Amino acid sequence: MSHADPIVFVVDDDPAVRTALARLLRTAGFAADSFGSVEEFLARAEPEQRLGCLVLDLRMPGQCGLELQRTLPTKFAHLPIVFLTAHADPDGCERAMAAGAVDFLTKPASEQAFLDAVREAINRSRTARAGRS
Repeated sequence: MSHADPIVFVVDDDPAVRTALARLLRTAGFAADSFGSVEEFLARAEPEQRLGCLVLDLRMPGQCGLELQRTLPTKFAHLPIVFLTAHADPDGCERAMAAGAVDFLTKPASEQAFLDAVREAINRSRTARAGRS
């Protein structure tokens, strides 16, 4: 995969979930990189203004997905967000969607629903990038 290919950054504290999602994404033709926490993502991720998206768990030790969405650093601002959580609550869903999340899925989400949300997020990334050009 080249830097022109979309990348999906998966941030989830459950190693089994990260592994399964990365495998599914790669099988569907996406580059994927996974992180066990928001802090790890912020320290290690190198988006280089690539097309792509973030898949975030809502609740994690340390900073949660909603906090990252609210304070997303400039170097990651171009990445649309798909939330995937086992702890769905109406308030969290409403806050995530109001702040611009592409989708808010509850674990276990169907593979098709998950991949559709990722494709929509990458399409939004592509549209935003074209608008900046």
